[in-house]
Amino acid sequence: MRTVAHAQAQAPQKQQCAPSDAWSRVKIRLRGELGEDVYASWFRGVEVEQVGDGVIHLTVATRFLRNWLRTHYYESVLRLARSEWPTAERLEFTVRQPHFAIELPKEPTQERRTPAMTTSDLTPLPMPLRTGYGGFEGSPLDPRLSFGSFVVGASNKLAHAAAQQVASAFSSPQSPFNPLFLHGNVGLGKTHLLHAISWEIKQQKPEAEVLYLTAERFMSGFVQALRARDALAFKEKLRNIDILLIDDMEFLQGPTIQQEFCHTLNSLIDGGRQVVVAADRAPTHLDKLDKRMQSRLGGGLVAQIKAMDYDLRHQILERRAEEACTDTKGLEVSETVLAFLAERLTESGRELEGAVHRLRASYQLTDEPVTIAVAEQIVRDLMRGTEPRRVRIDDILRTVSKHYGVNRGDLLSGRRNRSIVRPRQIGMYLAKLLTSRSLPEIGRRFGNRDHTTVLHAIRKVEQLMSDDNQLREEIELLKRLLRD
Repeated sequence: MRTVAHAQAQAPQKQQCAPSDAWSRVKIRLRGELGEDVYASWFRGVEVEQVGDGVIHLTVATRFLRNWLRTHYYESVLRLARSEWPTAERLEFTVRQPHFAIELPKEPTQERRTPAMTTSDLTPLPMPLRTGYGGFEGSPLDPRLSFGSFVVGASNKLAHAAAQQVASAFSSPQSPFNPLFLHGNVGLGKTHLLHAISWEIKQQKPEAEVLYLTAERFMSGFVQALRARDALAFKEKLRNIDILLIDDMEFLQGPTIQQEFCHTLNSLIDGGRQVVVAADRAPTHLDKLDKRMQSRLGGGLVAQIKAMDYDLRHQILERRAEEACTDTKGLEVSETVLAFLAERLTESGRELEGAVHRLRASYQLTDEPVTIAVAEQIVRDLMRGTEPRRVRIDDILRTVSKHYGVNRGDLLSGRRNRSIVRPRQIGMYLAKLLTSRSLPEIGRRFGNRDHTTVLHAIRKVEQLMSDDNQLREEIELLKRLLRD
């Protein structure tokens, strides 16, 4: 009886502990269940305000964050919160004021005080952050667009390294690349790098005056200042910031606006302030800009982001699919599906992310596994040339060689290595399935082989496919690549 009574006396104590302590334990569970990246992006700045009447009141930094948590993590948070507050029935998310406050670095103790502040010493910034200076409001920063989430490949390595250098050298007397001009086609990562620079600088130096603008927003602000007869004050505000980042520079139009922007650009650079600009073309190819501005923008480092190769597209898809699978219980995206998407979607990173979003939405709505057939149906409108094309044996040889990493010459040779025989048999099978060529002709195209050899290869592949799901998926992938 003493044991029961003692337990009953102890039970209420969990409810009486400080809400902040209990919420800290909930956040530890959230970090363990969702992973460090998801936790850092969405939950690190969430605070508990009060708990009572079956309601847990949580506060967040922005409306965007409030809406995102309600939509994507409500059930997960409530379930874990009930481990500390068993009687909780619902959550309430409210936005803290001021809306875009930035917390200053924690004061280091005497023992820990060092000449330079490190990232681990800083209190995380609220998300998303809207840049601004002197009452001028900039464009919002997306918390997902950081250096950590940027996938580096051969086509963007220079631009990425330059952006990191600008961010890390921000506190130095003179930046090595000023201005930094990034250019490339739509969806290759220019905006991502501008956001990443802004996040990194604000994390290292929260008091830094960072202003990120699209060219359209700059024009709008300047026109409003002209109408309000406050253009001089507008220009003086811009000239006193620490770093100016302008996106979509190709849209900056109008001789007056360009002239004033050029004056601002000169003032910032001459004053040792950093400028980063992004556009779809190099400065000398921006025909709407006057020669002086083209010259000044090209006077620093001009870094092109080129079209993504297959390896980079595949890496991006892997990263985004991993994030989607972590965020969506039960979702699985096979390597075969990723290879299919990487081969077919060649335009931009946004196209790749859009494909993964559609795959996840399809799984959430239908609960059907993600197969190549499902992937093709979902992203059909993202792909070019949906009409099936005529397949040639040369196409088959090229595709099979690339997929299995063997030389075309080996496929046509008399070599009998297993690593060569299997791709050769698959090539013959595909030639019979996708072309109108006869068995003798297929045999001739595959190294002057007899038609009985081709027939044996076809039957062998069909037999293997009936027992091997992975091989069946591989051949399905090859068929779709060849047909499309």
